Amino acid sequence: MLTGKRILLGVSGGIAAYKSVFLLRLLQNAGAEVRVVMTPAAQKFVQPLTFEALSHHRVYTDLFPSDGDPDVIHVHLGKWADLIIVAPATANCMGKLAQGLADDLLTCALLAAEAPVLLAPAMETQMWERGAVRQNIEFLKKDGYRMVGPGTGLLASGAEGMGRMAEPHEIVDEASSMIGATQSLAGKRIVVTAGRTEQPIDPVRFITNRSTGKMGYAIAEKAHRRGADVALISGPTELTAPAGVQVESIRTVADLKAATVRAYQHADALIMTAAVLDFRPEHVSESKIKKRDGGLSLHLLPNEDFLIPLGQNKGERVVIGFAMETDHALENAHKKLHEKNLDLIVLNELNVEGAGFGVDTNVVTFIEPHREPVALPLMSKRDVADRILDWLVSRWENAHE
Repeated sequence: MLTGKRILLGVSGGIAAYKSVFLLRLLQNAGAEVRVVMTPAAQKFVQPLTFEALSHHRVYTDLFPSDGDPDVIHVHLGKWADLIIVAPATANCMGKLAQGLADDLLTCALLAAEAPVLLAPAMETQMWERGAVRQNIEFLKKDGYRMVGPGTGLLASGAEGMGRMAEPHEIVDEASSMIGATQSLAGKRIVVTAGRTEQPIDPVRFITNRSTGKMGYAIAEKAHRRGADVALISGPTELTAPAGVQVESIRTVADLKAATVRAYQHADALIMTAAVLDFRPEHVSESKIKKRDGGLSLHLLPNEDFLIPLGQNKGERVVIGFAMETDHALENAHKKLHEKNLDLIVLNELNVEGAGFGVDTNVVTFIEPHREPVALPLMSKRDVADRILDWLVSRWENAHE
């Protein structure tokens, strides 16, 4: 996967910098062309000459080199790389990235980068568990940075605990996975629906559900990173649209249907993560309903399940649905799979810890026609997104064999 790929290796100031020397060798053995950027603190642990001798290239250390440079070097490096690896990634380095700060060549290159970035955190356990560090880590993950490690083991202080940098071979494996996935969906148009839907009761009130859109937004972002042309149809949400993804905002189920049907005509795949309301009020008041004695009764009518005709007339398109269940989960998911003629249904069980609305993790089961269900362990929604897209890539690859 790494043959001929250009990798920028960033080394920040931790004792694990010595392991980055071995990482450089493994990347070269895998066929990659490697350039190295070191922070001033990193140079206290390993001399630039070591990396220069092994890489056979200049090691970049200064944001303002004394002999000058005709290139804007941090921009040049950010554009040169197919992948950037920061190993070790210290708490300081990641904190600056999370805050958009850049006071050395490495952080400037990272902020200017157009390539995906893989961070290999390394620090003492107490630092790793600090609340501010955890917040920075979560922000960086949401911003698209990939993490590998840390692991548990012997640390610089002599203590044992979480914070040991991932081993070089683990970092190379993760880099290979990222590079391999980068353009796996190039040329494909994927429609993703996400977020909640709303049905008005009057100009002030509406009924809705608890969906935040995190799962759908993660899928849209990951699909775009893999080279797909992504159309994201989103209900109301507080999430920021993924960079490079076309977003159409909707509110009601009727809005969602209209937008999805339009986009579906030119799609290769449809991934329905949006939480579609099953019911709508029969009557919508044109003015605010005033508080009254005796309460308020609403008569709800069923919304059309527009995914059924889309699935029945999909042709060569791949259609993936989601099922959120609390009772008889597998039975209900299988029923939806066949009724809607889906290629895959992703089952969430709301009563399973770590799954459901508003959290960054999920616990899902993949259900396909004529196959045994595949239950995945607890993982982040971004990782679930990768698993779904891996399934989609495999589906298309197998179809051409």
